[in-house]
Amino acid sequence: MTSLRTELRQLADTVWQLPFAVGHVHLVALPGDGFAAVDTGMPGSAPAILDALGRLGAGPRALRQIVLTHSHIDHVGSAAPLVAATGATVLAGADDVPYITGARPEPQARPTPAEAALQAQIFAGLPGGALPVREPVGVDVPLREGDTLDGWGEPVRVLHVPGHTPGGIALHLLRSRVLFPGDLIGAVDGRVVLGPFNVDRERAESSFRRLAALDDVDTVCVPHGDPLVDGARAALAAATPDRDWR
Repeated sequence: MTSLRTELRQLADTVWQLPFAVGHVHLVALPGDGFAAVDTGMPGSAPAILDALGRLGAGPRALRQIVLTHSHIDHVGSAAPLVAATGATVLAGADDVPYITGARPEPQARPTPAEAALQAQIFAGLPGGALPVREPVGVDVPLREGDTLDGWGEPVRVLHVPGHTPGGIALHLLRSRVLFPGDLIGAVDGRVVLGPFNVDRERAESSFRRLAALDDVDTVCVPHGDPLVDGARAALAAATPDRDWR
C-alpha cells in the first residue's frame, strides 16, 4: 500500500500534484466543492489519493470524475478502488477503453536500447521484480478528439494524442493555460523529453510536437518528473523528441 505521507503541491489555482515514485496523480478542483483526478497511480495508491482529498477539505464523494490519460498501469492502477470508494465517473480515450476494461490485452511498447535499460531499472525496484496486478475498471465516457469536459468551470479541450498508447489523450485547460499531456511529455534533469515506452514511436513524436506547439500553455503537469511551471514554452520549444531515448 502506498504511504499516505505524500506531499501536495499546488501548480495552478485549481490544480494540485500528488507525486508518487512512479506516476504522479493530479487533482483538479471543480465548481461546487467537487474534484476530478487526472490518472490514479499504481495499484495501492487509492488511500493516498483519498487522504489528499481530505487535506483539501473534501470527502471521498467529492471526487466526481476520474480522467485516465491512457491505459498503462501507473495511470489506471488505482481507478477501480477509487470508483468503489467515491462513485466517480471514469473518462478515457476511446481507443484505450478495451485495454482499461480488460476486454483486450494491452499492446506492447517497442523499447529502444536506452528504454530497455530504464525498464530493467524500474522493474528492479518493484517488489518481486514484476508489475503488480490491477483490477479492470469500466469506462463511463469514451473521449475523442475535439470533445470537451463538462463541469470543470472552464473550457477543457480533449486532444487525441496517439503513439504512447493507441488511445492516449491530453487535456488542455484553456483559461488556466494548463496542459495534462499524459506520458507523451516527461521531464528529466530539468529537460523536457519524449516519454519512453511507446507502442508507435513515430506517432508519439508527432503527438509530442503537436502539444509542444500549443501557444496558450504556461503549466505542464507531467506524470513523470517535475512539472513545468516556469519557462514552459521555452522548455517545450527546446525539446528534441527525435533524439530522446536513442
